[in-house]
Amino acid sequence: MKLYNTLTKKKEDFKPINENKVTMYVCGPTVYNYIHVGNARPLVVFDTLRRYFEYKGYDVDYLVNFTDIDDKMINEANAENTTVKKVADRFIEEYFEDAEGLLLKEDETNHPRATENISEIIEFIKKLENKGYAYNVDGNVYFNISKYKDYGKLSKKNLEDLVSGARIEVNSEKKDPMDFTLWKKEKPGEPSWNSPWGKGRPGWHIECSVMAKKYLGDTIDIHAGGEDLQFPHHENEVAQSECLTGKPFANYWLHNGMINVQDKKMSKSKKNFFTVRGVSEEFDLEVLRFFILSAHYRKPVNYSRDVVIQSKNGLDRLYNGKKNIEDLLEVCEDKELDSDSNEIIKSINTYRNKFLESMEDDINTADAMSYLFEIIRYSNSNLSKKSPRKVVEETYNTLNELSGILGLLSKKEEMLDEEILGLIEKRNEARKNKDYGLADKIRDDLEAKGILLKDTPDGVKWRRS
Repeated sequence: MKLYNTLTKKKEDFKPINENKVTMYVCGPTVYNYIHVGNARPLVVFDTLRRYFEYKGYDVDYLVNFTDIDDKMINEANAENTTVKKVADRFIEEYFEDAEGLLLKEDETNHPRATENISEIIEFIKKLENKGYAYNVDGNVYFNISKYKDYGKLSKKNLEDLVSGARIEVNSEKKDPMDFTLWKKEKPGEPSWNSPWGKGRPGWHIECSVMAKKYLGDTIDIHAGGEDLQFPHHENEVAQSECLTGKPFANYWLHNGMINVQDKKMSKSKKNFFTVRGVSEEFDLEVLRFFILSAHYRKPVNYSRDVVIQSKNGLDRLYNGKKNIEDLLEVCEDKELDSDSNEIIKSINTYRNKFLESMEDDINTADAMSYLFEIIRYSNSNLSKKSPRKVVEETYNTLNELSGILGLLSKKEEMLDEEILGLIEKRNEARKNKDYGLADKIRDDLEAKGILLKDTPDGVKWRRS
């Protein structure tokens, strides 16, 4: 399998540290508000990569952190006249509701919180200070980037250019304008913890280094997140982690492209964002997952309601195709395979192999998804109730196998209530009695209720509009 490594700017063969295990750290949300669609992209993309690793037989240690202490958290708590912890607890609970809708594998995900690792953060900073990489100025502790000769190797930014472009504060405490904060001195009204430097709280960058080391080890296989985190967040993580351990922090760095609105990055600060919760009020969130996976993860994509509607239509086509195959399984018979059936199985396996080839090529979910549509198109044209059960089962199992890698098509068939079923039966009776006027009226009434009917040689089929 090849993955595009931001560190080397090229696709590389993926080779985990341990033969049968993969360690993954994905930068998670700051839990001061609902997650937006841009936040959802790395969550869905790297959940899919995790699924594919598991499909290939790897044991995956998968971690998505919660940032539950920073300026945004404090500002939100002050605005609500409550505590930072209460804000964090509330929006972590809301996160899990959105995650369920996005079909993320939360039962197999570790979610450490920054505030649950304060002692480890302090110990990490103390070791950096003892090694001469950090310095204390009146309770504020900074990382001294001049001590780390490889600073900029991830983002490929030149240190001299960064320094010349930095805004240097008057009477700055920092030895260098690019030095970043490891520990912040306590301010009135802010949460704080005791430390060797006085009461205070951790900086943002330090938490990920600490939690990655604690839960996954000194060197991890994959560190992932949005491309906007390359600098300074991930660059700073590399610096502080590698200075502490003397080892590579992560062997592969994966970054997804941004979700834009009218070609501008979606963000809360620009107030051009759409929350996942807001999307869920109109669409099933599996549609949002479909939308995210329908483009290559490294490419920027524009978000709009129109593209979500297109995604819903595409997902509906897949579900309808799956339902057609399920209906065939109820009526087809066990019988010997003939040459045509063997050819169908061969074609389905070809689509399966092409799907997997796409996933092997830097998790190209866009191309992989296209082969799900090919399987549906091919089965619609080549399978019937006269097909041997084995060939229908092979098609159905392959569709489920591949869609499962993408985390799609896992929802069970919706059951209709007795009123709707009664109307469908009444329409069937009307058609038998050649009362087509009544049959058409019932069909129109059902369509108004969001139920679309289709008359087929195997009986009436229905789907949601």
